[in-house]
Amino acid sequence: MNDYPILVVDDEEDLCEILKYNLEMEGYTVDTANSAEEALKLNLTHYRLLLLDVMMGEISGFKMASLLKKNPDTAQIPIIFITAKDTENDTLTGFNLGADDYISKPFSLKEVSARVRAVLRRTSTVQSLTEDVLQYRGLTLNLPQKKVTIDGEETSLTKKEFEILALLLQHPGRVFSREDILNRVWNDEVYVLDRTIDVNITRLRKKMGTYGKQIVTRLGYGYCFEGE
Repeated sequence: MNDYPILVVDDEEDLCEILKYNLEMEGYTVDTANSAEEALKLNLTHYRLLLLDVMMGEISGFKMASLLKKNPDTAQIPIIFITAKDTENDTLTGFNLGADDYISKPFSLKEVSARVRAVLRRTSTVQSLTEDVLQYRGLTLNLPQKKVTIDGEETSLTKKEFEILALLLQHPGRVFSREDILNRVWNDEVYVLDRTIDVNITRLRKKMGTYGKQIVTRLGYGYCFEGE
């Protein structure tokens, strides 16, 4: 599992060390930082997952996550928030920032291990054959050629369907709200209803055949691409 380096960021040193020890026992390579400021000095592109505390010093976990998601070099790093706060608003804030999961304190170490495995499994299913070609099993998406093949057969997608699929495949496991998809795919076009997203997702799933089920609906949050 040493292909999955993890960074734990929490201002509780004892908790960092406990998480580090237990995750290393699972076979991961783990580093720790006791503040967002300390973490931001590291080469974050090295890590496959961040465990990020919400309540920290001047730069909160939410603020750090926002900074990472705005930087193309770190935008795709999966994030699990760890926090003592457990309100619906805080959870929504975390997911809206692109979080992949949310663990509330106090938690069991078995729960942390299970959630880490689940996030890494979800976010490690899509392979980059080259910088411009993504593949999940028999599903291949060629970005420059705007072409999708399924089990060797080319599939015809509309421009919007292709762009939605590209967005989800480029960020496997990440949940995109309807607003996110509208902003990224439709940009500044004329007024578009949320229902338009649902219709395009439904058509896309049908065209993807057996792979359509990999586009998962997260009720109340949005859509994501998940492997098995």
